[in-house]
Amino acid sequence: MAEIVSLAEAVRLAVHDGDTVAMEGFTHLIPFAAGHEVIRQGRCDLTLIRMTPDLIYDQLIGAGCARKLIFSWGGNPGVGSLHRFRDAVEHGWPNPLKIEEHSHAGMANRYVAGASGLPFAVLRGYAGTGLVQQTDTIKPITCPFTGETLMAVSALNPDVAIIHAQQADRAGNVRLWGITGVQKEAVLASRRSVVTVEEIVGSFQPVPGAVVLPSWTVTYVVQARGGSQPSYAAGYTDRDNDYYVAWDSIARDRETFGRWLAEQVMAADEAAV
Repeated sequence: MAEIVSLAEAVRLAVHDGDTVAMEGFTHLIPFAAGHEVIRQGRCDLTLIRMTPDLIYDQLIGAGCARKLIFSWGGNPGVGSLHRFRDAVEHGWPNPLKIEEHSHAGMANRYVAGASGLPFAVLRGYAGTGLVQQTDTIKPITCPFTGETLMAVSALNPDVAIIHAQQADRAGNVRLWGITGVQKEAVLASRRSVVTVEEIVGSFQPVPGAVVLPSWTVTYVVQARGGSQPSYAAGYTDRDNDYYVAWDSIARDRETFGRWLAEQVMAADEAAV
């Protein structure tokens, strides 16, 4: 059953050096507050998983938290490159970064396999790409019924999944809505999970298309208002488009990034979230 704890305690208990960590949230509900707490606690040697690593992983990579990235697309949405990500891959700064690249469909199917307790997933995909030759977790497989050649991708089972949601109740059940991405699958596939939420409520009121994660699927729940900003939380906060634009110049230069990290992350505390 989920425990309701502080953000610092959740990260301390759930995220360890060397862990495989999935922080999911597509377009909105990106768990920035939790990611910044991982940086503040000095976690390192992490394998980061995310279908669309954007600013939050650029920040974690630049802070020296990561040794490997498993992903299917990386960039600053609507703006351009992730400069801390590129610096790590191209120049090994602040640490060398291994990469494992997949398609969106492959990553989604890997999460589904992990959540289903299966060792791999099968899909039609990767044809015409070089990913099969570059990525050990993609293998051709022959269908036993039709003889067709398909692609198998190994299941993802992270040590910990971290997501943001709109609400939890006092029993630790979690509810999210809007663009839900693979948050549910990431939590179900992982050994531990941290869910930050906008608010803790007495009971859930009906919301069309909502996803509920029962308390027994979640390890820690944290109330963190605005915990997805500068992304947004449907029904609660708006996207800070200026932040994404400004990030391009902040991340381009190592010294500028270092000052931002010191002032905006390391000097912050949980009360400011």
